[in-house]
Amino acid sequence: MAEADRPPSTVLPTPSDLSRLFALKYGDPATTGPNPRRRHRFGYFLPSDVYEATVTNALTPGAAWLDVGGGSSPFPDNPKLAAELAARAGRFVGVDPSPNVHENPYVRERHQSFLEAYHSAEPFDLATLRMVAEHVTDPPAVVAALARLMKPGGRVIVLTVHLFSPITVASHLTPFGLHHPVKKLLWGGEDKDTFPTAYKMNTRRELKRLFGKARFRESEFAYLDDCCTFSKFPAVNTLELLTWRGLRSVGMHYPESNLLGVYTRES
Repeated sequence: MAEADRPPSTVLPTPSDLSRLFALKYGDPATTGPNPRRRHRFGYFLPSDVYEATVTNALTPGAAWLDVGGGSSPFPDNPKLAAELAARAGRFVGVDPSPNVHENPYVRERHQSFLEAYHSAEPFDLATLRMVAEHVTDPPAVVAALARLMKPGGRVIVLTVHLFSPITVASHLTPFGLHHPVKKLLWGGEDKDTFPTAYKMNTRRELKRLFGKARFRESEFAYLDDCCTFSKFPAVNTLELLTWRGLRSVGMHYPESNLLGVYTRES
């Protein structure tokens, strides 16, 4: 679908959207780092790339944006886009129970709070939850809070892990004390950014049910193949991408995947 042909009600990115995001985030494919260069060669985009492009399409100039659980940044690996969209928003609020929210340089309001306890005199046009849903212990309460905070027609964009992906299954069976050492080995990161998981809203069916009960409709949805488990190990990551390409050629998804859902508040 060409970008000009995208219906105005849709926000999932086109290939040209993703190409523009790649240039902003990683630079020239010929001179960027080895990992993004490898992915570009295969025509593969990370789930976070697709999510960032989706948020870019959804955030209209002057809109009120609520970022839930984003900690110190709405896009930890894309500071240029975080600054660009923060400037585009008319109001930008971060709500997170972690003290990391106080380190966020992009939001204009910071609230260290669970979403259920947060109140706003003005409703929001857009709410984003990037890798937050897997940590939620009371999904109905969180979705009810979103329903209270969103304008009619407002969108909630959720990026989360898929319950039945191999890494999620392994994480679910692994004691929490081992989560950060494994995470650090595979992807890096700090201990303060590792939080307990609950996996109570990590299937498309459960997300649709929860949001539907709160008068949201699923307006768009995508399974995003996640081929970056071994991105620190070039040879193994190349095998991941070759497997992804082979599965894609026969219409199959890669076993490891994320969920990207867009939920619109009904009037």
